[in-house]
Amino acid sequence: MDRNVRWLGFGGVLRATGLSLILPYFALYLRNVLGLGFAEIGVLIALSGALPLVVVPFAGLLTDRVGRRRVFLLSLAAEGSAVLLAAYAMELRSLVPLIVAVSGVSLMGTIAQPAISAYVADFVRGSDRTLGFTWLRVGWNVGFTAGVLAGGSLIGLFGFVRVGVAAGVFLLAGTALVTLELDPSPYDLARRSAPGPAAPSTRPPTLAASFRIIGRDRPFLAVCAAVAVAELTIGQWGVTFPVFVNSVLHVPYALLGAGLALNGVLVVLFQPPTTRAALGHRHTSLFALGAGLYVAGFLLLAAFATVGVAVLVAFFAAVLVLTMGENVASIPTTTLPSNLAPASEVGAYNGAFATFVGIGQLLAPTLGGVVLAAAGSPFVAWVVLSLPVLPAVAVIARVGGRLPTPANRA
Repeated sequence: MDRNVRWLGFGGVLRATGLSLILPYFALYLRNVLGLGFAEIGVLIALSGALPLVVVPFAGLLTDRVGRRRVFLLSLAAEGSAVLLAAYAMELRSLVPLIVAVSGVSLMGTIAQPAISAYVADFVRGSDRTLGFTWLRVGWNVGFTAGVLAGGSLIGLFGFVRVGVAAGVFLLAGTALVTLELDPSPYDLARRSAPGPAAPSTRPPTLAASFRIIGRDRPFLAVCAAVAVAELTIGQWGVTFPVFVNSVLHVPYALLGAGLALNGVLVVLFQPPTTRAALGHRHTSLFALGAGLYVAGFLLLAAFATVGVAVLVAFFAAVLVLTMGENVASIPTTTLPSNLAPASEVGAYNGAFATFVGIGQLLAPTLGGVVLAAAGSPFVAWVVLSLPVLPAVAVIARVGGRLPTPANRA
């Protein structure tokens, strides 16, 4: 694997560690410190993701025109600064500045992601590209494991504010280290070395032309729409699930952190063999399988929570099943947009895909909060929250046969 992809994976370790010290517990700060209800938390999480959703299509276009390395490094530096602002808002216990700061964290991460995906795609092709994205995912989850486990323990000892400050400082230090080590990608170098205007092979079309290219790619748009609908269920894993576990099942911070850390450990251990086993299979089939495993994990926990038996064991078992779904579904969602994109539109396609996924992720916590507040039992709530997977899988299965075979193979 190219050294730059490996260094980007190590950068993912550092970035995920910093973010996971505090962000997985943001909804719990709203619940336990500010005393907000489930529905209110869902709406506020959605609001914090609204601006990034507007910006993300242009982030991909910016990546193709400014350069991969420059865009994501500047974004990561701003992301760390926004975490520090969020910690300051927590110190003030001021809701509006806190939502603005968390929105800034989300915005900077959103701008960085298409650039990171395009950067990796510039260095590797074919199945090596699938493995390259797996390397990034493993690195991210090493950091996530360390961060979320430490965060769950440290917040109980030192509080949200001090842990937030530590997270911001760690993120800025990690960004500085990665800046020193990463080279420009081949795409960036080709644009720099072209005399005068960029060479045709590296010069992207106009913004209007990029939008037309994406708008005419009906199979790609169908994939985007299906994944967006599935995110209404999958997105419950990030916000609704930990809030449910802590507030409804009364699992304390430390054990919640241990369960989320287990997720990271399982990714590190099993993502590489899962990816190797997936090579040669359709990306669309892999996504359908992964989405089904998410549903199985949610319903497993809900069934035990309803009868009130072995709830803690069921929590860790659900984390295991959900992580299996995450490992499988991440293969197509990280790789397929780059595979389907023309050479000059890799950033734009990743930005468009992120926009659709962001719509689902934006609506998921609101849906989760409303359903948890209204449902009479945990099982009914999680059945309702699992329903969006059905039409999503139907669409993704139908469109799978219309995609170019090489692009749809892991």
